[in-house]
Amino acid sequence: MNIALIGASGNAGSRILAELVRRNHMVTAIARDTARIATAPGVRAVGIDLHDGAALADVLRGHDAVISSVHFLASGPDALIEAVKASGVRRYLVVGGAGSLEVAPGQRLIDSPDFPAAYRDEALAGAAFLDKLRGETDLDWTFLSPSAVFAPGERTGTFRLGGDALLTNANGSSISFEDYAIALVDELEVPAHIRRRFTVGY
Repeated sequence: MNIALIGASGNAGSRILAELVRRNHMVTAIARDTARIATAPGVRAVGIDLHDGAALADVLRGHDAVISSVHFLASGPDALIEAVKASGVRRYLVVGGAGSLEVAPGQRLIDSPDFPAAYRDEALAGAAFLDKLRGETDLDWTFLSPSAVFAPGERTGTFRLGGDALLTNANGSSISFEDYAIALVDELEVPAHIRRRFTVGY
């Protein structure tokens, strides 16, 4: 497949790029600083300002799918969604956040009293992005939320998938960037959550 990956140089984005390359996809890797994008066969690095919607739409045009892996506070949902729609690409996968996942019926993780204040604004922006997507009918979108701890680790290929509830085990709630990338590219290749949010964790 021919994939456009927005945020290809970030923590999650770089692992997603590696997973796409591992599976022999062609990738247009988009980032502000192309020097930080790993060089690999089938990868074309493109530097662009995400706030320039027309330019972004031009870069996205002609791809089979778009993957967005950028901080929510660094890019407005309206601008990104409208750029994808303007490009004519229907399949849109978003690296989501954990804050909007439920820890009890009707209670989101972000609403927990011990939710870290440092992450609150980003989590709220992620929840707003998900709400925006849920009202979107022109795109075949998927929003994949990681577990509470989203960090570098191993590529094990062993994890669980869930829906809107935070996944936990005896060690808490976590997923590595590497295993998250597997779950996201699995969804890309065999869509099972069209116009839905799902989550991944150990």
